[in-house]
Amino acid sequence: MKETMDEAMGEAMRGGAIRVLIADDQPLVRRGLALILAPDPAFEVVGEAGDGAEAVVLAHRLRPDVVVMDIRMPVLDGVAATGQLARELPGCRVLALSTFDMDEYVVAALRAGAYGFLPKDISPEELVAAVRVVHTGEAAVAPRLLTRLISTYVRTPDRPRPPVALSGDLTPREQEVWRLMATGLDNAEVAGEMDISVSTVKNHITSVFAKLGVRDRAQAVIAAYETGLVEVGAQS
Repeated sequence: MKETMDEAMGEAMRGGAIRVLIADDQPLVRRGLALILAPDPAFEVVGEAGDGAEAVVLAHRLRPDVVVMDIRMPVLDGVAATGQLARELPGCRVLALSTFDMDEYVVAALRAGAYGFLPKDISPEELVAAVRVVHTGEAAVAPRLLTRLISTYVRTPDRPRPPVALSGDLTPREQEVWRLMATGLDNAEVAGEMDISVSTVKNHITSVFAKLGVRDRAQAVIAAYETGLVEVGAQS
C-alpha cells in the first residue's frame, strides 16, 4: 500500500491541480475539509454540496476530478449519489467518508463505484494522500481495513450471493493473485507469496479487474467475498 500511494502521489503532483468537490451535510465539516485541501497548490476546491442531489448537480456543472462524499446525507444519500456519478460522470472519482460503525454503507458505496473510503477522524495528511491516490484511479483504502469491513458485511443474513461463474475466465495465476489480494495483502506481499515481481503482480491485477468487470482493488475484494473465493475470517 505504501509503495502504491507514493507512486500515486507523485503522479498526481505531476498532473496539475486536482479539482475537488466536497459533499457533506454539516457546514463545519465541509469547511474543515476545504481548509485542509485548499492551501495545497496540488488541489483546487471547486465547490461544496450539502446533500447528494446537490453534489450530483454540482459535479455535472463543475466537473471535479474527485468528490469527497459523506455517505449519510439527506435528500440523496452518498451511496445513491456515488452510483449516479459512476454512471453519468465516470471520470469523476468518489472518495467516501464514513465512520467505522457503518460497514454496510461503506461497502455499498464501494460497490456503487466509490474509489475508496476514509473514516471521518483521519488526519489531514491522510486525507491529502487519499485524494491524490483516488485521482490516479487507485483504491484509497488499506487492504486489511477493507477486508475487516467486508468480513462484517458478509455476515448480514439473507443477502443474495452472485453466481460463482464471475471468476470463470481467470487463469490459475490470476485467481491466486485475486485470492491473496482479497485476504489483505498488498502488491509487494502478493509478489513475495508467489515469488514473482511486483510488476508482474500489477499486470495480473489489471487483467483480473478487466475480466471481473470491476474498476479497482476495493470492488475486486468485494467480489472475492461475494463469490465465495475468500471466506469470512480467511487469512493468507
